[in-house]
Amino acid sequence: MQKIKQSLPETIFDFFNYFLMAVLIISMLYPFIYTLNISFADPSDASAGGYFIIPKSFNLTAYKNIISDGMFWIGYKNTILRTLIGTVLSVFMTCLCAYPLSRRDMPHRKLFTFIVIFTMIFSGGLIPNFILYNNLGLIDNPLIYILPGLIAAFNVILVKNFFQGISNSLHEAASIDGASEWYIFTRLYLPLSKPIIATIALFNAVGHWNAWFDSLLFINSEGKKVVQTFLQRIAIEGDTSLIESGLVSDAVQMTPESIKAAIVIVTIVPMLCVYPFVQKFFNKGIMLGGVKE
Repeated sequence: MQKIKQSLPETIFDFFNYFLMAVLIISMLYPFIYTLNISFADPSDASAGGYFIIPKSFNLTAYKNIISDGMFWIGYKNTILRTLIGTVLSVFMTCLCAYPLSRRDMPHRKLFTFIVIFTMIFSGGLIPNFILYNNLGLIDNPLIYILPGLIAAFNVILVKNFFQGISNSLHEAASIDGASEWYIFTRLYLPLSKPIIATIALFNAVGHWNAWFDSLLFINSEGKKVVQTFLQRIAIEGDTSLIESGLVSDAVQMTPESIKAAIVIVTIVPMLCVYPFVQKFFNKGIMLGGVKE
């Protein structure tokens, strides 16, 4: 097969595309590699600052201190439970909400769709939400991690559009055979919607895993906080109080930079492990879920 020769403008265009992608890849990989090296670096090298790709020495003291800390693992357990339970419930409730909105014969469908979209634009605000959560008994309650964000309007719209892309003849054939709406939803629509389910599951999992604000604001008991709250205190507020309270068992041998880097690495590894398994569904789910017919 004869190769088509590119013109000069096309060659220049491809060059800049490759160059831009290379810059983006480096800009995304470098912070991760730098943080990984700081977490393994000797305390004296980490405290000296500067930028380096390869650590001058190899030290596991930061990880040993984190692993030996009980409160960190309690927060880690809370984060895992929040992510698993919150993602499963959120995905199911989102699909359950999107299914009737995707049916064109649903009474007042446009009104309910507008109400869902309206919640994307306007919010009650922090203080009204706090009062509401307090009246519902959600303050210092682990359910605060799950219930307020159980259904996201953006995800509902994505799933609704995906459901509308499924042939209506399947629904009609199942209805003629006597299938109920619940049967059609669980046995037909959900099995055909793996791409969009994987997509919104990834959205929810990342959101739950990275969330720290609700734990900081609405949870008072240390045993109910998530691991991202510890990370936020170290990265933003400084780690002096955490060192004094026992997060670092040997403060003399450790530096704030090493502890920050080690906790960051420990907290992002699970998401890095999960993403490759759902990545193959991600593009398809976004493309089909974002198209309105």
